[in-house]
Amino acid sequence: MSISKRVYGENRDGEKVYCYTLENSKGMKAEIINYGAILTSLQVTDNEGKFDDIVLGYDSIEGYFENPAFLGSTIGRYANRIENASFELNGVRYNLTKSEGENQLHGGLTGFHKVLWEVAIINDKENPSIELTYLSKDGEEGYPGNLKVKVRYTVTENNELKIDYDAISDKDTVINLTNHSYFNLSGHASGTALDHKVMINADRFTVIDSQSIPTGELRDVKGTPMDFTKPFKLGERINDDYEQLIVAKGYDHNWCLNADGNLLEKSAEVIDDKTGRIMEVYTTMPGVQLYSGNYLDGSIIGKNKTVYNKRSALCLETQFYPNSMNVPSFPSPVFKEGQEYKHTTIYKFLLK
Repeated sequence: MSISKRVYGENRDGEKVYCYTLENSKGMKAEIINYGAILTSLQVTDNEGKFDDIVLGYDSIEGYFENPAFLGSTIGRYANRIENASFELNGVRYNLTKSEGENQLHGGLTGFHKVLWEVAIINDKENPSIELTYLSKDGEEGYPGNLKVKVRYTVTENNELKIDYDAISDKDTVINLTNHSYFNLSGHASGTALDHKVMINADRFTVIDSQSIPTGELRDVKGTPMDFTKPFKLGERINDDYEQLIVAKGYDHNWCLNADGNLLEKSAEVIDDKTGRIMEVYTTMPGVQLYSGNYLDGSIIGKNKTVYNKRSALCLETQFYPNSMNVPSFPSPVFKEGQEYKHTTIYKFLLK
């Protein structure tokens, strides 16, 4: 196992941005920058021993300044959508910054993906890692409480990318952190991910309205194109005449995981027959958002001048359900003053 560090560039304030490379003895390699705590590259082998970078991203820091698709980003303070960019907590109405029409998406106009994080290298002999920390101040993007956030990335000898999240606030607040990496197991520059087979261990999903806000209904996946309890190709039913797919222009929904926080139970899986790569997802979160890259439109020029078109990758964002603080029946994302938010997500890579 090894960790290395290099200068990646400068942020808009002229501060240095660093790239940290985590590599295990088998050659699996993750690169993370402390701007946005972003995963910029993930190299894994195929069944012929060839390594490819399987996450979408940019060649330089400048691409991440705007990053409209949130490529590789750590998302916070609240991942996904909040209706009318507001919520009530302890009798107080909090109005957040609006970043998608009247709603807030992925933490607001700046969010955790556009700030500089402090980094510590954790020299654990078996699984060295990096720990990124950020203080989100009271009132930032409209949220209450000074929130101390830690995100730890680890590449294990079992070919896992492990992401641990910790946060604590000095006021009651809401927290929902995730990673927004776009995966194409054939390689980031290999075209669409529509042939990837996807399994999601979930019997229900959260129904959305015309603005992609959950209505509160939890619908059974059985008999619908949302049923991934057995592996289906991502593109097999994506154009079906089903109102939820039409509204979202594909898959952009939260599934209610059967594992329900059990890190030892597989929550999702992606299989790429072309390369033999398999990605398993384990998480302590109650939900996962499958996003099929519906709004990638060719305007993003990524690594090696690759044009990222519609459906060129998929996301599996582990999370509390979207808009949870406004739907009492959903798992609560409210954390009391001094209460620790602590979650783990693992992306494990195997070969067929």
